[in-house]
Amino acid sequence: MDDERYYTELAGAFARGRLALGGDVDDDTAIARGHDAGLRLHKFKRATLPRVHKVLGVLRGLAPASLVDIGSGRGTFLWPLVDAFPGLPVLAVDHAQRRVADIGAVKRGGLARISAARMDAERLALADKCADVVTALEVIEHLHHPERAAAEAVRVARRFVVVSVPSHEDDNPEHIQRFDRASLTRLLEAAGARKVSCDYVLNHIIALGRL
Repeated sequence: MDDERYYTELAGAFARGRLALGGDVDDDTAIARGHDAGLRLHKFKRATLPRVHKVLGVLRGLAPASLVDIGSGRGTFLWPLVDAFPGLPVLAVDHAQRRVADIGAVKRGGLARISAARMDAERLALADKCADVVTALEVIEHLHHPERAAAEAVRVARRFVVVSVPSHEDDNPEHIQRFDRASLTRLLEAAGARKVSCDYVLNHIIALGRL
C-alpha cells in the first residue's frame, strides 16, 4: 500500500486487529492479508477535507495532552488526527457499534494510544474534565438535543472544545439542526464555555470554545 495515498500504519493495525494477526506481522503483510479477507481498507485512504485540515491546525496551536472525539464515525477526522499527532492519547466515541468495533480493531492491531467506546453524545459515561480537548465535528446538527451534547462536551473537557457544523442548509435528511455563528456561539456559551471564536471553512463553521 502506498504510504503517500493511505494511512498504512492504521490500515495495517486494522487488519491485524480484525484478523487477530500477531504483532510481528508487518503492515504490508497485514494489509495484503486484509485484502485477501475482503476487509474494507479504503477507509484509510488519505483525503483530508478542508474543515479537517483547519481543525488539525487549531489543535497544533492548542497542543493537547489528551483528546476525546465525539462521533468519530468512519474516521474522516480521526485517522488524520491520529496520523498528525502520533503521541496523542485519543478516546473515540460513537453511538454505532460497528464504528466502535473498527476503531477497537486498530487499537488491538498495535495502536495502543487509541481507545473506542460506544456512548450517547448527550450522555457521556466519562468523568468531569477527563480530557484536555474534546472535539465534535459534524455531530450536533444530527441531534435532537444539541444543547445536551454541548454541555457534555464542556463538562468532559479541561481546556477546549472544538465543534464543526454545516454553515448553510443542505439536502442531508439527517441534518435536523441548523446553526449560524451566533446560534453556535450561544450554544457553547450556555454550555459553559468562557469564550467562543468561530471561523468559516468551505461550507462549514468551526467553533473553538475556551473553558
